[in-house]
Amino acid sequence: MKVRRIAAFLLAGILLAYCCAGCSDTAKKEEPPTTITVWHVYGGQTDSPLNDLIDAFNQTVGKEQRINVQVTSVSNTNTIHELVLAAANEEPGAPELPDLFVSYPKTVMALPDDSILVDYQDYFSEEELSAFLPAFVEEGIVNDRLVVLPVAKSTEIMYINQTIFDRFSQATGVTLADLDTWEGLFKAAEVYADWTDAQTPDIPGDAKSMFVHDYYFNYFQVGAESLGEDFFQGDKLAFGPAFQAAWEPLARAALRGGIWLKGGYATESIRTGDSIVSVASSASILYYSDVVTYPDNTSEEITIISRPCPVFENGEKLVMQRGAGFCTVRSTPEREQAAVTFLKWLTEPEHNVEFVTRTGYMPVTRAAFENELPKAIEGLESAKYASLYQAYLDTQANYEFYVPPQLETYLGLETTLEDQVRSQLALGRRDYLEAGETGLEQISADRLQSFREIMER
Repeated sequence: MKVRRIAAFLLAGILLAYCCAGCSDTAKKEEPPTTITVWHVYGGQTDSPLNDLIDAFNQTVGKEQRINVQVTSVSNTNTIHELVLAAANEEPGAPELPDLFVSYPKTVMALPDDSILVDYQDYFSEEELSAFLPAFVEEGIVNDRLVVLPVAKSTEIMYINQTIFDRFSQATGVTLADLDTWEGLFKAAEVYADWTDAQTPDIPGDAKSMFVHDYYFNYFQVGAESLGEDFFQGDKLAFGPAFQAAWEPLARAALRGGIWLKGGYATESIRTGDSIVSVASSASILYYSDVVTYPDNTSEEITIISRPCPVFENGEKLVMQRGAGFCTVRSTPEREQAAVTFLKWLTEPEHNVEFVTRTGYMPVTRAAFENELPKAIEGLESAKYASLYQAYLDTQANYEFYVPPQLETYLGLETTLEDQVRSQLALGRRDYLEAGETGLEQISADRLQSFREIMER
């Protein structure tokens, strides 16, 4: 009897051990994946190309490696900037930082301690980083640490209402090739002003502007640098000969009525027919309408084409590169590695091109530009987008991307210059209409002097 009890006890123990082992295996199999949270700016919460790619990652590589990427906010860079700083400064009611957030370097520079961010040089080999375009990586380096990883970039592109431009070209002989240089573009703007003014001989001085620029700060900055001169002198502007060389053709065209000087984005004056050529962010392609609606409420369909940004005749082919990247917040080795695994997947050429061609951005690696983007262009249904991406290819092949310096005064200088260039040239236009052609050079010089005095205060 005693033996039977012992045997029964041993059998029960064996069964219990077996069941526990089974439970352990089940628990191990059901162990939750590493979840990382994301704040980004690409689309909306319910309609986002990046969200679609995140779903694809979660169902493939994420599933295999037990990583789950969870989007917790889709917003804009300004809002994310404010939320990140609020969280980093531990302000009351601030949300907890996500594992990944989209950021410009200015956000990192404003952090009380940027060591809360991962240095991607700890997770990417030199070979992996060399696959990226160097200027794109360079912009993400703050205090000698790579803390902003590029995943999609924009630049400045020239957009043209080809429908109206073709009429103008046929009447005047001005060609698209004339717009390849700033000098040629501004001369064309003067011709356009005369051409449109002549169409209403009973209304003198009602010339239409041909050209609108979204970012005069970039025009002067990249222009001066392309001409071999520093744009900045310490934390202020240099105002050297190259600045004047950039001012004069712009001012001449503006005083004669060929430049749109009112506020708002370039897309607005293109949409109303108040201008027909613009230089703006390549990401703004989303907002260029295929229909012009005139002040009398008539409208017509147009064709928008893209070309690389103009350059100065004697300058280097240099263009501003723009666009935020992803920061990874320091946490645990598992979560940091999971975040980096996702970012490496997103910047693989095929995935990266799929992402950027749905958002109007540029890919970030040479292989994506050279191998994947040309194939993607062939499959684009929109002629407008195909034109943009061809302009991207031409830009990447023939231009150097400019990386602006990280200055505390940068934003203030940019804001003041944008406002003052427009206001000074608008005052100059008014003076020109009163004084006539003979006063043009003096008015231009006076406005430059007034502008400089304001910027140097």
